[in-house]
Amino acid sequence: MWKTLREDLDSVLERDPAARSRWEVALMYQGLHALWSHRVAHALWVRNFKFLGRLLSQITRWFTGIEIHPGAKIGHKFFIDHGMGVVIGETAEVGDSVTMYHGVTLGGTSLQKGKRHPTIGDNVTIGAGAKVLGAIEVGANSRIGANAVVVRPVPENSVVVGVPGQIVHRSHEQPAGQPDLDHTQLPDTIGATLVAVMARLETLEKVMHMHPELEPGGNGNGHGARKNGNGNGHHAEEEPALPHIPDHGVWRGEDFQI
Repeated sequence: MWKTLREDLDSVLERDPAARSRWEVALMYQGLHALWSHRVAHALWVRNFKFLGRLLSQITRWFTGIEIHPGAKIGHKFFIDHGMGVVIGETAEVGDSVTMYHGVTLGGTSLQKGKRHPTIGDNVTIGAGAKVLGAIEVGANSRIGANAVVVRPVPENSVVVGVPGQIVHRSHEQPAGQPDLDHTQLPDTIGATLVAVMARLETLEKVMHMHPELEPGGNGNGHGARKNGNGNGHHAEEEPALPHIPDHGVWRGEDFQI
């Protein structure tokens, strides 16, 4: 028991630069209080004192804002940072050295009894506001980006971003036992795909000499009006201009009239 308590304290000191001492962590970190309470509630639950386990978990929820069902299985060195709004369901399983931020939900998607909540592998980081739903598995050494909604199994050494979550397998594996806290490394899979398609389309139009001529009296922003090419003598209709390719990740405001 004392070994587990020391592990819990040290895991906070390792992963939160704001933590200064074991005493500070023990007295002021509600994520740690929720974890310690859960360890007692889970012990009651597995010994068939289910009402007492559930009662303790609800009291802890009232004090900490963190709801961990007593039936959930939590591994060693689990760290909930900030904590408010975290929900972990009954059949959820969380591995060792997992880091979780506020607003995270490990939720179920079925009314049936049995396994209906996620299984989180070792050394996984789950960003603020992320939702992992259903009886799916998140592989070890993966990172779930902030506000991602994960509804499919995630292989090991992956990064998940977006709604619904887009899975990107790492080009460089995350070292085992080292928490991945670099939340700025969130690949924009849809945006990158769109930019690549726009660039290839522009190249193709240049090669095929397919750029439409601009009508006289364009609006001066380089877009102008495209001819409809119907040749029936009617006035040319204006087609919406395509946005420019973003410059170093920044889209042009004039393309979106803002």
